[in-house]
Amino acid sequence: MTQSRIRAILTVVALTAVMWVLEIIDLLTNNALDAYGIQPRVIDGLGHVLTAPFLHFGFDHLSANTVPLLVLGSLTAFSGLGRFAATSVIVILVSGVGVWLTSTPGSLTLGASGLIFGYFGFLVLRGIIERKTIDIVIMICVVIFYGTMIFGVLPTQTGVSWQAHLFGFLGGLLAAYVLPRRERPQRLTPGYGPQGYGPAGYPRY
Repeated sequence: MTQSRIRAILTVVALTAVMWVLEIIDLLTNNALDAYGIQPRVIDGLGHVLTAPFLHFGFDHLSANTVPLLVLGSLTAFSGLGRFAATSVIVILVSGVGVWLTSTPGSLTLGASGLIFGYFGFLVLRGIIERKTIDIVIMICVVIFYGTMIFGVLPTQTGVSWQAHLFGFLGGLLAAYVLPRRERPQRLTPGYGPQGYGPAGYPRY
């Protein structure tokens, strides 16, 4: 495994560890951090769009999000830490604002599921856009192992924010579409100089 991929995995592990630390603090403070969740159409709480993805309703909620976050987050980070950071910001904003605009008044939304759905959407569309072998293989594996996640964008389960899932997924698609593609290495013919001349200046026939 290359150093860049090790750094990618460690970055996602660190991000996940922060969520666990925050949940421990939340437990010790009698769920005081839950106040930083998203409350629809409450102007004073609009900034909670940035904090809600890192907080959870207890350790069961966090545990359910941990494995898919580590897997899909690491696969996203394999494309580069810069792209991972940009994707995360886009997903957080699109998912959070979508929840703030469309969720039921009086509700409170927390959790990393919007990020998870965003990484899922990013990986699927990136495989189509980039058309590189590794990206296509990752896309196929993600669809095989996590494809049923797509049903989470539908309002089928009471108490689950399908809005966070839906807008997170859309944020991931947007990130895959707007972020610059990775440049393909230029193919050069070894042993020949410019204008069709060989190593010693002789014409190439």
